[in-house]
Amino acid sequence: MHRPVFEGNERQYLIDCIDSNFVSSVGARVTEFEQQVAAFTGAKYAVATVNGTAALHVALRLVDVLPDDEVITQALTFIATCNALSYAGAHPVMVDVDRDTLGMSPAALRQFLARHAELRDGRAFNKSTGRRLAACVPMHTFGFPCRIEEIVSVCDEYGIAVVEDAAESLGSYVGKRHTGTFGKLATLSFNGNKVITTGGGGMIITDDAALATHAKHLTTTAKVPHPFEFVHDEVGYNYRLPNLNAALGCAQMERLPEMLAVKADVARRYAEFFDSIGVTVVRAPEGTTANYWLNAIVLGSLQERDAFLEFTNSRGVMTRPIWRLMTRLAMFSQCQHDGLANSLWLEDRVVNIPSSVPDGALPPFNAKTL
Repeated sequence: MHRPVFEGNERQYLIDCIDSNFVSSVGARVTEFEQQVAAFTGAKYAVATVNGTAALHVALRLVDVLPDDEVITQALTFIATCNALSYAGAHPVMVDVDRDTLGMSPAALRQFLARHAELRDGRAFNKSTGRRLAACVPMHTFGFPCRIEEIVSVCDEYGIAVVEDAAESLGSYVGKRHTGTFGKLATLSFNGNKVITTGGGGMIITDDAALATHAKHLTTTAKVPHPFEFVHDEVGYNYRLPNLNAALGCAQMERLPEMLAVKADVARRYAEFFDSIGVTVVRAPEGTTANYWLNAIVLGSLQERDAFLEFTNSRGVMTRPIWRLMTRLAMFSQCQHDGLANSLWLEDRVVNIPSSVPDGALPPFNAKTL
């Protein structure tokens, strides 16, 4: 669906790491990668982690999600979102998505809160369960920005912290503002199938200096700096990104603008073709820019979807359906939800199509353009 592209300095930066002996979590490339991602997204701070799920787990702890709290999210998402909530001991609560963005619907969120939430001393509680509604985790699905400004506005009314699952949306914008910079924190993924990759890796981004400092502390086993003593002042996590992975990320960041331009052109050509045969293509909503991490089409029914999947895959073209709703999985089947009408409709119809940067599509690497 989306293979990595290594046509820049990846090999040289990895060799440099090996030659330096700094191949684990201590190394200059980790800091450099964090700085590059912060600069690109416009966030003030970025903290690298071993993967995007670990980043989301820590982000939830940073906004004080406690065991037995509830976190509002969407059922139409990748399993990592709900896994991270479970690591935090929280109960996922599912609200519906918008059909055009594939992301959380602010209207559905408002309706759910109006019906189920009550404020006690500035904090929101679920009247149905008695649990605290501690956070909201909307996702920018396939890199298409959700209506994040409206979501944040609704959550602010209820004192609910917003953590953006921006795992798939590096290079996506609402207006001129990068996804992941609207909530208190956001998380990115650099898995092997993302727009850029570190092999495995993630990132927490935020404008809050205290949260960034605490994120770095928690992800490095909560070790207090000392010349020789091993002192850890709270339960932390070994979520550090190795220098080798960060070196790969630094090289990938150098080519990111070019890759995004190529992906936009691929998406444009897909849209022209599918428009010509009457098939709906998922497009970036007005006023937004998508990275088109995965291109998606919407077919007319479950039967059409399955026929398309069978036809393409039997002929060596990888296509796949959108994820099965989280509420269909045994471990999340009892989660409270709002009916999920749009999510169910999309689950039956959305298909992802090959979205890689084509071989040779990037111009020759030229360090002078950096």
